[in-house]
Amino acid sequence: MTRRDWIRTLTAVPAALSSVARAQTGPTGPFTLPPLPYPADALEPYIDAMTMQIHHGRHHATYVNNLNAAVAKHPTLANKSIEELMRDLNAVPEDVRTAVRNNGGGHINHSLFWEIMRKNPGGKPVGELAKAIDRKFGSFASFQDQLTKAALGVFGSGWAWLSLTPAKELIIETSPNQDNPWMKGNTPVLGIDVWEHAYYLKYQNRRADYVAAWWNVIHWDFVSERYRKLTA
Repeated sequence: MTRRDWIRTLTAVPAALSSVARAQTGPTGPFTLPPLPYPADALEPYIDAMTMQIHHGRHHATYVNNLNAAVAKHPTLANKSIEELMRDLNAVPEDVRTAVRNNGGGHINHSLFWEIMRKNPGGKPVGELAKAIDRKFGSFASFQDQLTKAALGVFGSGWAWLSLTPAKELIIETSPNQDNPWMKGNTPVLGIDVWEHAYYLKYQNRRADYVAAWWNVIHWDFVSERYRKLTA
């Protein structure tokens, strides 16, 4: 990086942060942007602070604003939770169904994504989830390999998930764009965002490096407890 490039980068940072702040304002409604449950730099060096600020404060905030704008056209939708909307999209009026699908999906996906992450190098699932992963996939290493392959195999933008079927069976699945397991009748236990905006500032086009780093920021205590509650 030349001195000129470095100066240009430093100059751009305040403007980017200002944009983040502006993006958090918008149409009011029943859905709100949850705060990050940790400082933006808490996942360094695996996920950088600027990515977290923009990902949460601009991308997620935009999904919330657009979702509120869509449901405002049909006030009865405001009485439903985001999970209820995702599980029964056919009940959403056709004129706003695509907007609710895309932006509601972005909202619920990211709301879970922030919660399942904490810096945790070398961490592994515990309790019943650990046992269930061993039963289903043979070992944690095998599960890790399969979920990694699923994440790397998503074409374009999307997600890779560890989900529970209605029969409480663990499965690995993927979804395009902001689609998710709720739309299929399943329930995600954890998921990884492989949209480029989740990693491009730090990893550029190296999705494999991002996915490898992400295994160091899974909050396994939270995920394991989520599994316990979902299977109780």
